Amino acid sequence: MILLISGSLRAGSVNAAVIATAAGFAPSTVYGGLDGLPHFNPDRDRDPLPDEVSALRAAIGAADGVLFCTPEYAGGLPGSFKNLLDWTIGGGEMYGKPVAWINASSVAAPTGGADAHESLRKTLTYAGTRIVDDACARIPIPRQAVENGALIDPDLRGRVAVAVRRLVEAAKPAKPGNP
Repeated sequence: MILLISGSLRAGSVNAAVIATAAGFAPSTVYGGLDGLPHFNPDRDRDPLPDEVSALRAAIGAADGVLFCTPEYAGGLPGSFKNLLDWTIGGGEMYGKPVAWINASSVAAPTGGADAHESLRKTLTYAGTRIVDDACARIPIPRQAVENGALIDPDLRGRVAVAVRRLVEAAKPAKPGNP
């Protein structure tokens, strides 16, 4: 099972549309608690954890892999999404977990999302995840390619499907006798 996380709180987000589309290509769960997470505070990163943090960590722990899709904001990750990532560090659930991301930034964006891409790589490396580079993708998505909260363009849907399939393959446990 793949955990799908959008880094956007915006209604009608292209990133949320990517996540909704990805959900159709593999057994998955969409995490929807980004807006309810408390501000990260190391003093609160101990038992009993806030309920929202426990739910996030449980979802990560239960997943075989995690796929993120986040916008770039002010040259980096949106604050609410970085807050989510901060909460994942202390629990250890992310350690060794196969992860990937899809960058849906428009080619018209100043950096095309490159700064968010690099910030996410840096944070996920720090968390000890196993980044599946073959599943990470930059797929510029125009707003007109989204309808009813999902991608409608067959080419874009196909590119999302490829990224999801690659993450699913990387997240499969090794067969006995094969490392």
